[in-house]
Amino acid sequence: MEGEMEGVPIILVVEDEEPLQEIVHDALKEGGFDLTTVASGQEAVAMVESGVVKYSALVTDVNLKGPMKGWEIARLIRQIDPAFPVVYMTGAAAEDWASEGVPNSVLLEKPFAPAQLVTAVSQLLNAGSPT
Repeated sequence: MEGEMEGVPIILVVEDEEPLQEIVHDALKEGGFDLTTVASGQEAVAMVESGVVKYSALVTDVNLKGPMKGWEIARLIRQIDPAFPVVYMTGAAAEDWASEGVPNSVLLEKPFAPAQLVTAVSQLLNAGSPT
C-alpha cells in the first residue's frame, strides 16, 4: 500500500476549537493538502513520534485547552525532525513568537484569511524541498 498518497503533503493540525478546525480543514483541502486534526499537543507529538504517517508540516494553535501550548508542541516535534515546517495560529500570543517560536516558523494572527494559511504552509514546504 506504500506510495498511494505520494505527492500529497499531509499536514498535522492541532486545534481544539471546532469552528477553527473546520476553517483550517477546508482551507488546506482546497489548497491541495491532506490533513489530520487532533485537539491536543500530546496526541500530535505521539503521532509524529510513531512515524506511521509522514507528516509534511505542523499547523498549531498556540493556546490550547490541554497542558501543552503550541510553542511546546513545535519544540518537541523539532527535536524529532529539526527541519519540520511549523505554522502557529494565535489570537493573543503573537508577541511571544520571537522568544517562544521555533526558527523558520510562520505566525498567523487570528482572524486570518484561509488563503493566508495555505500560502504559509506552501511557502514553508517549498523552502524545505530541494529544487
